This record gives sequence, structure tokens and C-alpha cells, in this order.
Amino acid sequence: MSIPLLGLGTFRLKDQIVIDSVTQALELGYRAIDTAQIYGNEAEVGTAIAASGVAREQLFLTSKIWTDNLGADKLIPSLKESLQKLKTDYLDLTLIHWPSPKGAVAVSEFMGALAEAKTLGLTRQIGVSNFTIDLLRQAIEVVGKDAIATNQIELHPYLQNRKLVEFMASQGIAVTSYMTLGYGKVLQDPVIQAIASQHQATPAQVTLAWAMQLGYAVIPSSTRRENLASNLKAAELKLSSDEMAQIAALDNGLRLTNPESLAPAWD
Repeated sequence: MSIPLLGLGTFRLKDQIVIDSVTQALELGYRAIDTAQIYGNEAEVGTAIAASGVAREQLFLTSKIWTDNLGADKLIPSLKESLQKLKTDYLDLTLIHWPSPKGAVAVSEFMGALAEAKTLGLTRQIGVSNFTIDLLRQAIEVVGKDAIATNQIELHPYLQNRKLVEFMASQGIAVTSYMTLGYGKVLQDPVIQAIASQHQATPAQVTLAWAMQLGYAVIPSSTRRENLASNLKAAELKLSSDEMAQIAALDNGLRLTNPESLAPAWD
């Protein structure tokens, strides 16, 4: 089961705001929803899904295991709690949100527990997030490269993570790009704006289309119906090879997510 290229992210959305966002997204045709234990919104996401009338089998639900729950005794119980909040029997994809800080829990321990969760039918696919090449190698040693569906990483025109992406491609591990719009920074870029003007599109559509054209899954979030609808149309936009090359040239290594207590030694 492949990961949908375009989904809805829910980072930083809480309470009624996330309910409204998910509700509107499902009404507009989104079928992939991304959340996480640490977002504190799984219950609200579950409420919105339950009220939508969209059949569970039509949805692709992703959540992420927080670092406090990486121990073998905690991972599966925490996942079961997430399932209760989301009002579902299984996830389509469960990710390790961040590697264990300072290696407190071994990769072999939490990847083994995650693989067990899949065997138990709690999740259909497993993967990781914010993993470096070294951490991916360690995870592959435990579960095999074919078991790791994706590595969800910060990736946008200003941080294209080429070394990591190249390694992932060599292992058949899909890229999921978070923060694809770079907190809005890339939307102000003259190159992106010029390409958008050529296509009578928005800078956000161009940026999302660029990522999807490279085969990356994207999970932009929005609280406004018009932006949700606009982002959905990015899947229809096709950029020329020259335009793709212009965006490729924007890479300047700008990393926006680098929490001191969580971040590994980036590639």
C-alpha cells in the first residue's frame, strides 16, 4: 500500500481548530491525515473522522510514537491508546517520531517493538521520522529495508537533503516531506513566485508540485478552506524540467527544525 502523495498535516492544530481543518479537508477530498502523539490532537482528529461519514478503508491515517514511548514496554500500549483516541482499530502508517534522545533507547529495541505492532495488526506499515543515514542503517539492520515505508523529514526548496534522499532511494525508502513550504519562507522567493506567475498558480502550489514531482509525499496543514482546496490542486500542476532545475538551485541548507534535545547529528 503506497503512501498518498498529498495529505493533510495537523501539526500545531488543536481543539476545535483541528476538528474544523480535518472536517473541511475530508469534505474537499483529502483522504490522508497525518498526526502524532505529541501533537495532542489525536482524539479531535478521530472525532472529525468519525463525524465525516468517510469509510475507514478510504482513509490513510498516520501517527507517530513520541520519544517517551520508545521503550519496548511502552510503545505498543501507547499505540493502542492512540488507536482509541483516533477511534480506529489500526493505523495505515506508524512512525517513530524522533530517534531516542542520546540513544537512551536502542534502535533495535524500538524498531523491534514497532515491527511487533505491525505483526499484531495495529498498523499496516511502519517507518521513521527525522532519521539520518546512520540511524536508517541501524533500523534496516533490525527490520530490513523493505519494512521501512518512509522517513518523514524536513525538506523544502531551501533544504533539499540530497545526501539523505539519495541513500533512501538506494534502499527503496520513500520520502515524506514535512514543512515543505518552509514556514512560508520559500513562498516569498522570487524564483518560486515567477514560476507561479507563469502557471497562474500560487507559490504554495508550485512548491508542493515540485516535491510531488520528485516523488515525495507532502502533508501541508491549513485552517482555511480556500488554502486546503488550493493545496489539493497542486497535484494537477506539472512543472517543466527547467522550472524543476531552477527550484533545485535554491537549496541553501536552511534547517528550520533543529530542537537541541531531540535532533541527531544531521547528514
